[in-house]
Amino acid sequence: MRVLNSSKKFNSSSAPFPTLLLFVYELIWHCLIPIVLLRLIWRAKRNSAYLKNIPERFGFFGRSDAFQNAIWIHAVSVGETRAAQPLIHQFLGQGKKILLTHMTPTGRQTGLDLYAQSIASGQLKQVYLPYDICWAVESFLKRFKPHLGLFMETEAWPTFVFRCHQLTIPLFLINARLSQRSFKRVLRFGSAGRALFQAFAQILPQTELDAQRYRALGVDDCQVTGNLKFDVQYAPSILSLGQKWKQSLSAINRLMVCAASTRAGEEKMILLAWQDLLSDPVFQDTKQRPLLIIVPRHPDRFNEVANLIAEYPFSSARRSAWSEGGVDNPIKTVHDLENVELILGDSMGEMLAYYKAADVVIMGGSLLPTGGQNLIEACASGCPVILGEHTFNFQQASSDAIEAGAAIRIQADDHASLLIALTKTLKDLLIDTKARQSMSESALRFASSHQGAAERTMQILNQYSAN
Repeated sequence: MRVLNSSKKFNSSSAPFPTLLLFVYELIWHCLIPIVLLRLIWRAKRNSAYLKNIPERFGFFGRSDAFQNAIWIHAVSVGETRAAQPLIHQFLGQGKKILLTHMTPTGRQTGLDLYAQSIASGQLKQVYLPYDICWAVESFLKRFKPHLGLFMETEAWPTFVFRCHQLTIPLFLINARLSQRSFKRVLRFGSAGRALFQAFAQILPQTELDAQRYRALGVDDCQVTGNLKFDVQYAPSILSLGQKWKQSLSAINRLMVCAASTRAGEEKMILLAWQDLLSDPVFQDTKQRPLLIIVPRHPDRFNEVANLIAEYPFSSARRSAWSEGGVDNPIKTVHDLENVELILGDSMGEMLAYYKAADVVIMGGSLLPTGGQNLIEACASGCPVILGEHTFNFQQASSDAIEAGAAIRIQADDHASLLIALTKTLKDLLIDTKARQSMSESALRFASSHQGAAERTMQILNQYSAN
């Protein structure tokens, strides 16, 4: 890849500054501070990590937190942190310092797992991004003085964006996406909404459709670079674990369906479909019945979903009860899998292993109107994907995957019809080996053909990051 040696200057003369609206925005934020604290306490009931490092969320950092002139990358949670991985590896390889900020404990833990060595060496530092309150933002920027800022995907916090613009800190929105729904929301704020996106040094969208929406907001410097999630590389240990599970299932002629990143309300629908599926005469041979693994999107819902599963007459197990090899209590041997119909995937960082072991994937977030979750990892693992109607968060990737023959979309007018369609589609794929294999091959081709976003993004960013 070509690396540019000369740094590019950031022009801060454009983008109007909506002073009055920002004043109102800041006033609302100050009024919400007690509610924000209560929300952290409430979320800590399910995940105690929300009570850690709270001062950072308000811009208070210890003296040891000085880490200046770094490249600042904001990755909200797990998905964004993984998507940033190809860029972070390249920056680290160039000897750059990385300030990695998050909003969720799971995102922070993912960053710690991925970059433990760089954190230990002092080349990468993690903190929470402060809430978008003027004094917290000012404290963060004065403490760290970032050389360059990169916000991932949909993040556009007004106080941060406009303050960076004033201080001539080049702030990019990378791997950017803007759904039609979000585009309409921005338009409601008129010139202030347009000014927010115009204040970025540059926006690098995933698709031409995203770019058209940003350009309609008056963003002149907008270059399509593709989706970084196609370029993510995974740890060999996770790949190996998934392959071991796949071999174990193959040894007893079991197929596995993975319901990935499910959201509230979807698990019940999937469980009902699974109950209907297993009652079909085709799947009455208990030794060759398909296996379902449900992996909730949010870890704080693991117990909630476990309680829901307990209401159904399935022989079930929890991933958290397994040993690292995946064959301990309550599943002690490969043959014990013969009596298990459903597994709760209550672990972190193992989604790729689930995909590697799966034969079919139901993509969570798409059955109900939450926008869908990332189907790219599933396709890259060669999994045929079943999508619901609601994929506006991954609109282009979903459409491309369907066109490539890697995914199937099911649609219905009501929940009852959707349940029937889901059950039928699952049955068809499970019993039709040729169709399943054809989709698997299409999924691999689809994923490989969309790689290269990291290289295109780095060619642009290197103009600003060069010392």
